[in-house]
Amino acid sequence: MKIVVTNAARENIIEGFRFYEEQVSGLGQYYRESIYSDIDSLEIYAGVHEIFHGAYYRLISKNFPFAIYHKIEENAVLIHAVLDCRRHPDRIKSRLG
Repeated sequence: MKIVVTNAARENIIEGFRFYEEQVSGLGQYYRESIYSDIDSLEIYAGVHEIFHGAYYRLISKNFPFAIYHKIEENAVLIHAVLDCRRHPDRIKSRLG
């Protein structure tokens, strides 16, 4: 199954990278690799995660407190957002629309 990461989701990943890189040098790179590994797992596990906000599947990252919000359309998994789970739920819902 093809995986498509939207520009908005890429921006989310960059924000997370910057945050973790400010904490400890190299942690941002580990964060990015972990998130992309989680995204790659959707080639096998797309469609098995809980549905959030009525429209998005939500994959919780294995190593960081982030969730990957995605939809399945035809033969593709579309990654719409990669958001910090520590944020207020209303902010996450507003980001997802």
